[in-house]
Amino acid sequence: MRIFDISRKLENGMPVWPGDTPFQFEVSWPMEESGSVNVGRLELSTHTGTHVDAPFHFDNDGKRIIELDLSLYIGPARVLNMIGKESISAADLNGIDIDGCKRVLFRTLAWQNPAEFPEKIPYIEPDLAPLLASKGVKLIGLDVPSVDPIDSKELPAHHSLYDNGIHILESLMLEGIEPGDYELIALPLPLVEGDGSPVRAILRQW
Repeated sequence: MRIFDISRKLENGMPVWPGDTPFQFEVSWPMEESGSVNVGRLELSTHTGTHVDAPFHFDNDGKRIIELDLSLYIGPARVLNMIGKESISAADLNGIDIDGCKRVLFRTLAWQNPAEFPEKIPYIEPDLAPLLASKGVKLIGLDVPSVDPIDSKELPAHHSLYDNGIHILESLMLEGIEPGDYELIALPLPLVEGDGSPVRAILRQW
């Protein structure tokens, strides 16, 4: 069995969505003070690094993180190459077999410098969600920070995916991951009021 870590590293100075909470870690209670242990303190957004979106992120009536079905985030997943695409539409899946795939991860490699937040990303066209739903897809993942364009306020892809029962996993690290079939594990934290949650995402392959 091989394990591939597809999570972005959480470290001070890492890029976050413009205007969002910067990531900060510090040892707030060092061993010299406690007498026995180092204890760290975190400040971060719920959308820091590799993360899942809860519907409440873009719909005030949507489910919070704690209400999501954990089985969505564990199980077989298919990685598809979408390198060089400006957007991903239903037409881009012509000839690609995803029948019965509950989880699909799109490998774009568009976020080339992980130290800088991208100015432009490939995004999901709203016509893709109905096709994915018809094939049984319940979760999509991308290696960019959003399923919509960076400057979008209407978030058509978020809403189209939601309307078709498809959940969202963003900011994966898929460099070095070959297209094919894996087991995905990307569990969110049990945040009772959370609109999103960082995850430690891995792929397993036998």
